[in-house]
Amino acid sequence: MATFQYQARTADGRVITGLIQADNETTAVRTLDERSLFPIRVTEQQAARTQQRRLRLRDVGITYGQLADLLRAGVPLLRALETIAKAGINERLAGVLRRVGEGVSGGKDLAEAMGEFPEAFSPLHVAMVRAGEKAGFLEDVLSNLSNFIERVDELQGKIRGAMIYPVVLTVLGMSVTVFMLMWFVPRFKTIFVGRDLPFVTELMFGISDTLVNNWPLVFGAVVGVVLAVVLMLRSEAGALLWARVKLRLPILGRVVRTIAITRFCRVLGTMLANGVPILQALHISKDATGLPVLAGHIEEAAESVRGGETLAEPLRASGMIPPQILEMIAIAEESNQLDRVLVEIAETVERRTDRQVDQAVHLIEPLILVLMAAMIGMLAVGLLYPILTMAQSLRT
Repeated sequence: MATFQYQARTADGRVITGLIQADNETTAVRTLDERSLFPIRVTEQQAARTQQRRLRLRDVGITYGQLADLLRAGVPLLRALETIAKAGINERLAGVLRRVGEGVSGGKDLAEAMGEFPEAFSPLHVAMVRAGEKAGFLEDVLSNLSNFIERVDELQGKIRGAMIYPVVLTVLGMSVTVFMLMWFVPRFKTIFVGRDLPFVTELMFGISDTLVNNWPLVFGAVVGVVLAVVLMLRSEAGALLWARVKLRLPILGRVVRTIAITRFCRVLGTMLANGVPILQALHISKDATGLPVLAGHIEEAAESVRGGETLAEPLRASGMIPPQILEMIAIAEESNQLDRVLVEIAETVERRTDRQVDQAVHLIEPLILVLMAAMIGMLAVGLLYPILTMAQSLRT
């Protein structure tokens, strides 16, 4: 998403400025209109601030919880922001909070002041805070945000923790193989000079010679391939292609899809429960899925909802959301309990995701071990077979 700087006029005639995130200028103008703002000028911003490293999500969640507690205790907003900034959870976050306080003291709403710092406060957070300010339950919104971030961070932590062991195994296996090819294998080559060697041994010696004699070129080629893949994945077409590939992978594809559905249901349900209009909530929740394929279907569903249709039917046409979840969404729409049901769906699917992640890791670990054993076994066969052949010829 791009960041746009806008100048707009409020319903009472005041001219305000700020930042807004949107896919394009048309979407930015539409979002301003939904906020009852009349755009005067909307331009894409190229400021360095949007390129800064994002703050840790956990620190932001703690800040929301502290701010909610202070506001419930009757502390004025400006004093609460100043108090949290002095607490020093994170120096960069403290600086952001001071500047948010300056914006609020200058007459801006809290959501408007937060929106100027996308590296700290995502559009999801800003939209929920804006709805809480308008409806008069800002403390509840901040508490919900804190709990929401805690659950998201917990899920991400489980996934990262589950992948540590397979990644370590892969790195160790590759390191041992490269070490043997560059240091161990060349010492056997002189033994087999002038002898007919099997294909496996010839292949092993060829790879070893390439690594030893041309390691700068090999290293540069590997780095170049990695950079090319990273650049491709950062492009829109590359990210979409990789998303489609992940969805087709056995086991992993199901886990990726389930995680994306969990994010969508939790974000959409939380925003609706806090008074965010459904079109704006759909626009933000599609970006929170982390899966471009599903995000595209949600965008289409949003256009259908804009035209007066229900949410369940266009999502059903995508074929990505399980039928039982779609039925729950359809019934929730009929009973006007969509926000509550979506959060319940997220809770249920999240528990299922934990089991799927465990199953995937339990299958990946032996697969990596088998691949490591195959590589080392190939090296062993390539070296031992000629030695055994030589020993047999000496006996005869």
